[in-house]
Amino acid sequence: MSLKLLNKAILLSFITIGYNMIEGVVSAYFGGADESLVLIGFGVDSFVEVISGLGIFHMILRMKKIKSTELKQRDKFERTALIITGVSFYILTAGLITGAVLSLVAGAKPETTIAGIIIASLSIASMYWLMKSKTDVGVKLNSPAIIADANCTRTCFYLSFILLAASLIYEMTGIGYIDAIGSLGIAYYAFKEGKESFGKSKQSSVDVCNNCH
Repeated sequence: MSLKLLNKAILLSFITIGYNMIEGVVSAYFGGADESLVLIGFGVDSFVEVISGLGIFHMILRMKKIKSTELKQRDKFERTALIITGVSFYILTAGLITGAVLSLVAGAKPETTIAGIIIASLSIASMYWLMKSKTDVGVKLNSPAIIADANCTRTCFYLSFILLAASLIYEMTGIGYIDAIGSLGIAYYAFKEGKESFGKSKQSSVDVCNNCH
């Protein structure tokens, strides 16, 4: 096992947590200021990803401690992080669906989605780099767990495209319900991630990422 590669995996995990925290704060702020439900949902999703990221970070630190990329089972911290992540994603799903329905009934629409376009564009570039970097490290270390984490980063990559599409279409057309539809797209992935988190919390293997693609 290459200690240098494992340190790189730890750094990538740390960057993922830090980036999601910043992204969450910025997205929630501008989403609230511009009354964009899809951007608020994207921001909250980023906060939940931080919890998931802490579990991954802890897992990679364990690999370094035992000097092996093969972990036989998840520990209590990782299982707890997965359960909290799952609950948070389900709450986010319910909140976004409720918000979308109320938004459609009231005919509400954002003041602008420029912030969403900028944030989504930055996120697409960042998540793509993280996804490729994690995959490269995982393959070189022959670590299914790190590769699974890279595949899960792909979900964030997809969410960024949903935010970008909704923000661009609204900015070009001014059609109010586009924002609500975009938030339902975020809700779909939030529900999927929640289900995967609960599924992984019940499995002893750390190599499984269910349908994280």
